Formats: sequence, C-alpha cells, structure tokens
Amino acid sequence: MTSRAEDLAVRPITTPEIPDWIRALNTGFLRTPTVSDAELADRASYIDPPRTLGAFDGGRCVATFRSFPQELTAVGGTPVPADAITNVSVTSTHRRRGLLTRMMARDLAAAKERGDVVATLIAAEYRIYGRYGFGPATSATQWEIDVQRAGLDPRWSAPEDGGRIDLVDAEDVRKLGPELHERLRRLQPGAINRDDRWWQIDTGAVTLTRSSWTEPFYAVHRSADGEVAGLAAYVCDDTWTDAKQPGDTATVKWLIATTPAAERALWQHVCSLDWVTKVKSGWRCPDDLLPHFLPDPRAATITTQADWLWVRILDVVRAMEARSYEGEGTLVFEVTDGAGLAGGRYRLVASAQGASCAPTTESAELTLDVRELGSLWLGDASALRLAALGRVREERAGAARVADALLRTSRRPWCPDIF
Repeated sequence: MTSRAEDLAVRPITTPEIPDWIRALNTGFLRTPTVSDAELADRASYIDPPRTLGAFDGGRCVATFRSFPQELTAVGGTPVPADAITNVSVTSTHRRRGLLTRMMARDLAAAKERGDVVATLIAAEYRIYGRYGFGPATSATQWEIDVQRAGLDPRWSAPEDGGRIDLVDAEDVRKLGPELHERLRRLQPGAINRDDRWWQIDTGAVTLTRSSWTEPFYAVHRSADGEVAGLAAYVCDDTWTDAKQPGDTATVKWLIATTPAAERALWQHVCSLDWVTKVKSGWRCPDDLLPHFLPDPRAATITTQADWLWVRILDVVRAMEARSYEGEGTLVFEVTDGAGLAGGRYRLVASAQGASCAPTTESAELTLDVRELGSLWLGDASALRLAALGRVREERAGAARVADALLRTSRRPWCPDIF
C-alpha cells in the first residue's frame, strides 16, 4: 500500500539516523546506496542534525535536505548572512508527494526566523527552484584555450608587473589561501565564504570517500612588494600525438586573484607550460578578463555557459540596503511572494552614498515576483529584459529602465564555488 503524503513525517534527523539519511541521499543521487564507515565518519563530522531534514516512511528516510550558515557578498562588498541549501533529494518511489515543498518551507521559515537575509543554492535542475522563490543570480562560463593559436610569447618567464610566480605545496596553500580568498570575496559580488574544511578538501588533507584525489600544481603570484595577490591550482594530463609530439591539456581547478595583473600573470603561467597545447579554464565569470589577456581572444572557445548561484530573498529591506548602487534614484516596487516571507511594497532611495528601503503605501511603479528580485539583486539580470519576457510588470512606463540604472553593475557577479 502506498503511504499517503500526510502520513510521511518531515523533521530534523537525529544523530543515530545519519546513516539512513546518507543512504537516502546516495539513492536520490543515483550513487551506490551503501554507506561505508569512512563516509559516515566524514559526513557526521559536519552534518548539523537540527538543520538536516528528512522525510520518513515507516521509519525509512526517503527524502533529504540540508542547510548551513553562509556569507554571501552583496554588490559593494558587504557580506550578508545566507541560508545555504544543499543535499536535496527525493527517492524515486516518493516523488510528487510534496516532500521537497514541505522541507523547503520548513527550512526557509527557520532561516527567516534566524535573520538570514537570503537563501542560496546551486540548482542541479533549472525548473525546480523558481517555485520556491529562487532566481538565478550568477552565471559561469568555461573556456578551452588553444595555446598554439593564442599568440602568447613562448619565451615568457616572469610577470611584467615586477612580481613573481612560484610553485608551492598544499601546506603553503592552506596557509596563504584563506587570507587571499577573504580579500577577494570582499571585492567580488556573489562570492561566498570558504571554511577550513574547503581548504582541507581542496589540498588533499581530507579525502572524500566517493572522489579520487590527484594532487594539483599550485602557483602563487606575489606582487613586487611581496604580497600574495593570486593563487591557482591546476592538473595536467600526459598526452602524445602519433607524431610523437606532446599535446598535454592543463585543467585549471581554480584561480583567484585580487588584481588584474596577478590574474594575467597566472593565466600566462598556465598557458606557457612546456608540452601544454590546450588549457581548460574551469568555471569562470562570464565577463572574465581571460580571453582578452590573449593576443588572439578567439583562441579561447566557450565550451559551457550556465546559470550558477540561485538566490532567494528573505528580507527585502536588509537585502536592498546591504548593497551599493552606481546610480541615483527612487523606485517603488511591489514584491509578490507565495510563501509569505518577503512580499510587500517597498520604496528604494539609492545613490552612491548609500540606500534606504522601507515598506510604503505609495503606488507601485514595478511589480515582480520574489524570484525575479533574487535575479536582480546581485546586478546581473536586467529588469528591462525581464519585462520583455513578461516576468516583471511595469506599472509606470519606464520603471524597468530606472530599475536597471539602479541595480545593474558594471562587472557581473560571480560565485567561484559550488556547495
């Protein structure tokens, strides 16, 4: 007999239920359901049961959901508290029973109560999360570089800015990386914080049970005064052509830099490696400078472009006041929110000196769903474009253009990480 939806319990898990929850997660992600002792020990080390939800049918976990605290950088560099959502799954035998809706509603209500400004996630499937108020707020692009076509000087050996590049080991990265990333995320809207576990995993100090580990090469850029301004991690294959010529591919796992000079130097380093004829960039910001660091930008071909970080606004006032604005003006906008978490009418007054946002009874100039506000908040989406698509409604002619002048940014937001 099929269990009725109302008979399925949705609640935080207990510590003894972690193995069953992991089994359900693996099943939902089409992985081998078996939970090894190593996997259990690893996941139990960071799972917070009160923020880890499960749906249970007769004592068996059939759906999973987890959130954790995060900081997301708003436009202008201010970090805001975020409810980061991950590990979402529903077992195939229990789909279409509202389990994700119940888990999401419970988690978002708790996040609102805690005072989180936004919720975030990386969406595996596009069509699911808009109905919960999430909108795609950043995108990511991957390039493949034909090194021999790029036109770079093959005799290059040192940065032109007076700095230097050195290869370092994993221990050095664990020392240098966190501070560099903290400086970067204050500059990059859409960036999130990285905890110590992130650096432990990325440098092989912690090995995930379901992932193979290949130690990468790590390159650090130091400016002329000795300050660390960039780090890159990359791996190389070992490929030779039939003509006995090397044709290796260097794949960049990640590259972060706080100055364009450091960024340019690190890309020059990777593209000048002996035997390497192709470089894969990894996930980058769509308006990354990378192609134009090359004398021939056509040598960099886009291989993938996709939505990345999704944002759900929980507190409109704090979200709008946390970010900076390049333009100056006033906008009255109406936010619809089926979950009742962030709906209302608001008056935004913004300038380069700051912004105020408050509920108002004035007539709305623009009406939009909370998911569209999530897309607009980091400055990437266009209200004018959303209006043309019928997803934003102008109550006063020209209001979408005003919104773009206030909200859009000169550089696109970027989230370098997945979670």
